[in-house]
Amino acid sequence: MDIIAEMPKVDLHLHLDGSVRPSTLLDLARIQGVQLPAGDPQQLLPYMQAGEDTGSLTEYLQKFGFVLPLLQTGEALERVAYETVESAAADHCLYIEVRWAPMLHTNGKLDADGVIRHVTDGLRRGEARFGVKARAIVIVMRHHDEATNLRTVEAAARFAGQGVVAVDLAGDEAGFPPGPFRSVFAAAAGLGLPVTIHAGEAGGPGNVREAIEGLGAARIGHGVRIREDAAVVQLVRDRRIPLEMCPVSNIQTKAVSGWDDYPIRDYLEQGIIVTVHTDNPTVSATTITREYRELAERFGFTPSELAAIALNGAEAAFLPREEKAELVREMKRRFEALGIAGG
Repeated sequence: MDIIAEMPKVDLHLHLDGSVRPSTLLDLARIQGVQLPAGDPQQLLPYMQAGEDTGSLTEYLQKFGFVLPLLQTGEALERVAYETVESAAADHCLYIEVRWAPMLHTNGKLDADGVIRHVTDGLRRGEARFGVKARAIVIVMRHHDEATNLRTVEAAARFAGQGVVAVDLAGDEAGFPPGPFRSVFAAAAGLGLPVTIHAGEAGGPGNVREAIEGLGAARIGHGVRIREDAAVVQLVRDRRIPLEMCPVSNIQTKAVSGWDDYPIRDYLEQGIIVTVHTDNPTVSATTITREYRELAERFGFTPSELAAIALNGAEAAFLPREEKAELVREMKRRFEALGIAGG
């Protein structure tokens, strides 16, 4: 387990608003003159964290409503972004992609461009301070109308190459399947933005097919349920679409019935590109180190197998070719220094 902590890692599926530290939320509340139901970080956790008794993705998502009102200023967004990089550094991450929906942070004085600017500034400061390469993925929300989502994509494009590397679709998958969002992601493609889509978590494999064939997804967020359709498994395998699996949160959102039913090893054995991430460190009470340890303890993953998963993540990064190649080289160098075969 010590070597798992020291391993180089990447975290590609990491939500900004799911990463707020309770102590930071208390500070933001004090600064903004907001009264919270508890004045101690530990006492705030029940309002911010989900557990394995969470009933569904919809119930899980309710935790975000508690922090969002305090993430409406540039200072708050920049601080949380910076601290997200700091936390990743503590887990020996070499690269992270932090995602969030700018339109959920425009209830104050900020517009989408201002939100993106502050988050990318925070990531940039964190990268300079902690040595973790940090990039941003801009989310459009399932419950927003097309005009709002098109404005979000256009704002993301203005920051392409300046911190933003891709766009995503997130929210209540069961209530809002991906089909109606084709035009939004066609616009993203026209603007040169890579796409990852939340699919196959609260919805079935048909959503994964539509995300790939209809929305142009180069990666799939979660994708746990593809096993329900052998043709979709083949599609994901043949097109070499990486799955961004988040084991702890997948258990909490009931994407599967429990750990015994989690299909990660089956997917790897079928030749699917599996990557592993945190999703929401605070909401799920997890870290990327914990995710790897769960795989080791529950499924017998060896350090070499975990190294291969980490390298899958590096290869799946939304980075320019040479930056990606350098990331892979550095990860392999560190695995070799740790004596981990297969790195």
